[in-house]
Order: sequence, then C-alpha cells, then structure tokens
Amino acid sequence: MTEEVTQFQDSNAKDLLQLVIFKLGTEEFAVDIMQVQEIIRIPEITRIPKSPEYIKGVINIRGKIIVVMDLDSRFNMNKNEITDESRIIVVDIDGTVAGIVVDSVSEVIRMDGENVDDTPEVIAQKINADYLKGVGKIDDRMLILLNLEHILSEAAA
Repeated sequence: MTEEVTQFQDSNAKDLLQLVIFKLGTEEFAVDIMQVQEIIRIPEITRIPKSPEYIKGVINIRGKIIVVMDLDSRFNMNKNEITDESRIIVVDIDGTVAGIVVDSVSEVIRMDGENVDDTPEVIAQKINADYLKGVGKIDDRMLILLNLEHILSEAAA
C-alpha cells in the first residue's frame, strides 16, 4: 500500500487512538476525534450553483459559513436518504472547517494503533486509496479509517 499508510501504522503502533465511528450505508468508518469539532443534526443546507456533486452546499453555524460534503458522492457509493439518524460531523483540518454528511454516528472508541492494518485492495479500488489511513480491527468489526486531510485538500483544490 502507500508509504503514508505504513508511516501511520509505524508512528501509532504503541498509540491509543480515539475515534468517532459513523456509518455510510452498511460500512463503518472512523475519524480521529481530535479533528472533530462537533456533531450536529442536519439543518437546512443551501446549495451552491455549479459546485461539484459531492458538495451538498453550505450551512450557517453560529454565524460561520461551513461547506458541507456528501461522502456518499465523494466515495461513489450509493446515496442514502437523509433520515433522523443522519448527522453532519464538523471537522477542522489545519484550520479548514468543513462538514461531512454521514448516515449515523454510533460511538466514540479507543483503539490500540497496533490494530490498524493496510487498506485491503478491494476497498482501495472502490474508494481512492489516498482517502484512507487503513482498516482498524476491533473484535469482529472492521473500521475504515479516513484521511480527512486528503479528502478536504482535494475538495478545496
């Protein structure tokens, strides 16, 4: 896999990761809790004309305008309808604040960095491998760890 994934594993081999777990469809994904500002119910989203399909629009949170991305579209997954369980995870990546729409947020967990493996090729073929840090294993669960830096930097480009 990529050198970056290997570096992620090596640097975190003895680290305890704190992750926010969420679902897109039937898959469980995770992001570092230190990148999460807040998790909110989905407010009215103002669409931006001529924006890429994966940009749902913008929202106003306490006077701050935040771009909202649809990860289903970003990852070329089947789009799911917005439900009462749907949430926006507001993340801050090096000063760039954005929202990501997810189907549901289930929990915050701690996971040993040793439980993170390279992303299997079958997943990397469906989702751009640069968007992934690896796959975490907890008991019989598999969590796809996202690289928000790449997801957001590409969206801003």
